Amino acid sequence: MITNFEVLETNKMIRDSNLDIRTITMGISLMDCMDSDIDKLNENIYNKITSKAKDLVEVGEQISKKYGIPVVNKRISVTPIAIVAAGTKADSYVSIAKTLDRAAKDVGVNFIGGFSALVQKGCTPSDEILIKSIPEALDVTERVCASINLGSSKSGINMDTVKDIGEIIKLTAERTKDRESIGCAKLVVFCNAPDDNPFMAGAFHGVGEKDTVINVGVSGPGVVKEGLEAARDEDFETLCETIKKIAFKITRVGQMVAKEAADNLGVDFGIIDLSLAPTPAIGDSIAEIFEEMGLEYAGAPGTTAALAILNDCVKKGGVMASSYVGGLSGAFIPVSEDHGMIRAVEEGALTIEKLEAMTCVCSVGLDMIAIPGNTPASTISGIIADEMAIGMINNKTTAVRIIPVVGKDVGDMVEFGGLLGYSPIMEVNPFSCEDFINRGGRIPAPIHSFKN
Repeated sequence: MITNFEVLETNKMIRDSNLDIRTITMGISLMDCMDSDIDKLNENIYNKITSKAKDLVEVGEQISKKYGIPVVNKRISVTPIAIVAAGTKADSYVSIAKTLDRAAKDVGVNFIGGFSALVQKGCTPSDEILIKSIPEALDVTERVCASINLGSSKSGINMDTVKDIGEIIKLTAERTKDRESIGCAKLVVFCNAPDDNPFMAGAFHGVGEKDTVINVGVSGPGVVKEGLEAARDEDFETLCETIKKIAFKITRVGQMVAKEAADNLGVDFGIIDLSLAPTPAIGDSIAEIFEEMGLEYAGAPGTTAALAILNDCVKKGGVMASSYVGGLSGAFIPVSEDHGMIRAVEEGALTIEKLEAMTCVCSVGLDMIAIPGNTPASTISGIIADEMAIGMINNKTTAVRIIPVVGKDVGDMVEFGGLLGYSPIMEVNPFSCEDFINRGGRIPAPIHSFKN
């Protein structure tokens, strides 16, 4: 039961602290669209998406007007295409990416995720076709997002594909170099990818999900920052209690929106993702939360501890507000999408190595990081391998969304636009890991993964 007091308090958070519903994402299973004829498959995919999601944008806007809560994005996730298209025997899935893009455009959503493959133990022929299709697919489409799950705590890390993905990222950057290599901003690689993540670019609709669901991602870094201003001189216990109470309130808003959206669309409610997702807007920054905690800049000594506190307290507060919490849930630390993180990079306080340390305790990983366009593919694969190892060993989701911007070097600035923001090009460790990456094979799962 949402009380009048909660409504008034929510209105204040919206008005003063940039509270919003970051995304309503409809997950749609494409398992019943399978056909050996790729043209028929494309027809089935288009028809199902446009029939299921035809009212998604309208319902999101109606809820926004009814409650005065900004619903920033309306999105779709679908079953990983490498699974759906496996029976076609086609040698490219670019036509499917175009179909997804056309369907997304026709229903009016911002992005559609699920041009994906799950290859933590190895690739099927269909997985290989999808991966090879990524550079062209992300070049010729506007709304399509791709993701690859490269590892898990139960399976280890597929290093053959880690190597290949370094090359794929370079090819994607080259194909979209006229747009600041933006294709790479629509590609994310995971360890322990969740089936119900509503956030792009990593969203896909897991095979264990119901046919159609609504997953909602809430946000609100500005709300947390404002709340911490009142606890500026308090101890850590008070700090933690303050964050938990705020996370509860934010999640209650998401729960209300998710239930109403699901009811209005006649589909099942899936999960609330409690992630604090920043934007380039002033006052909507994870880095500013760290500063309010007492750090001069994100990246200063103590940043990893501050992030651990934030992530844990957000989850503790959020799970009390909804019985169905999922997705990633925690705190995102993208560079280009957070003006405070950008400032920290410009001041020299934040490096890729420090970001990697922070990913041990955050909800995702190295996100929206722009690097020199001449960075070797093997170095990109090495960065990915490090991040996959953190996820595998710590039994958590980690991810990499890295952008080698063709023609740019350290000190240059790149503008992606919209929620993707802008970023300084970050310095990459120049020493080679090529011989390590070229070993190939699979890194075995850690000993503590055997829990059956």
